Amino acid sequence: MNIMMALIPALGWGLNPLLISKLGGKPINQTLGTGFGALVVGLIVQFIYRPSVDQGTFWLSALSGAFWVLGQIGQYTSYGRMGVSTTMPISTGVQLVGTSLIGVLMFGEWSGTTAKLVGFAAIIIMIIGVAMTAVTDNSDSRAGLVSGLAVLLPTTIGYWIYSALPKMVAASGVAIFFPQMLGMCLAAILYAICSHRLDAFKEKTSWLNMFAGVIFGISALAYIFSAKENGVATAYVITQLSVVISTGGGMLFLHEHKTPHELHLTLVGLALIVVGSVMTAFL
Repeated sequence: MNIMMALIPALGWGLNPLLISKLGGKPINQTLGTGFGALVVGLIVQFIYRPSVDQGTFWLSALSGAFWVLGQIGQYTSYGRMGVSTTMPISTGVQLVGTSLIGVLMFGEWSGTTAKLVGFAAIIIMIIGVAMTAVTDNSDSRAGLVSGLAVLLPTTIGYWIYSALPKMVAASGVAIFFPQMLGMCLAAILYAICSHRLDAFKEKTSWLNMFAGVIFGISALAYIFSAKENGVATAYVITQLSVVISTGGGMLFLHEHKTPHELHLTLVGLALIVVGSVMTAFL
C-alpha cells in the first residue's frame, strides 16, 4: 500500500503534461484551469483535516504556490514550442539542479565533505543528462528549442522558490497544502488579469483544464502521505518516474517525432537525470 501511494504522484505528474496537451488551449487556459482544479482539492483537504497554521506560515505557503504558477507558465508555453518530450526532461533536470544547490547554500544540506562531493557529482551528471535530451538534428526543431528554452529556463526560478519557501516554516505538508493551492489559484487569476485575457474565464478549455489541476492536487497530496509512510528519500526517488512517463508519453501518444540519434540521446539523458536525482535523495 505504501508503494502504491508513492506511485500516485509519479503517475499523476507524469500523465499531467499529456492531459494538458490533449485538452488543448493556450497557456492562459491551462494555467487558469490548473489553478482552479488545484484549489478544489485544497478546499476538500482543508475541510477534511482542518489543519491550523499561523498567519505568517499561511501567506508564505501561498506565496510558494504563486511562484509555482510562474514555473508552470513557462512549462506550458514550452509544450507548444518544443513539445512535451523535450520540455519535461529539461525542466525536471533544471529544477533538480536548482533545488539541490538552494538546499546546500541556504539550508546547509549535504553536510560533510563526502556528501558534498557526491552531491556535486550528481549535479554534473544531471546537467549532462539535460544537455543530451536537448540535442536536436532538425533546424526547425532547433529554432523551437531555442524559443522554448528562452521561456522555460528563467521561469524555472518559480519552481525553485516554490520548493524552498516551505522549508522556512515549521508546519506539516497537510497544514500548508491549502494555502499553497490558494496561492496557485490567485496567481493564475492575476496572470489572466495582467495578460488582459479576462475572456479566458469564459472559454471552455480553461474549465476543461481543471481536470489537470485536480490531478496535480491529488498527486501533491499523495506525495505528502508517501513521504510520511515511505520516507522522503524513497518517495522522492519514485516520483522521478514521472519524467520518464511524460517523455515517453509525448513520443508515443502525442506523436512527437525524434530521429534515432535524438531518441538515443534522450533515453541516455533521462537515465542520467534519474541517476543524479537518486544520488541526491540519499545524501
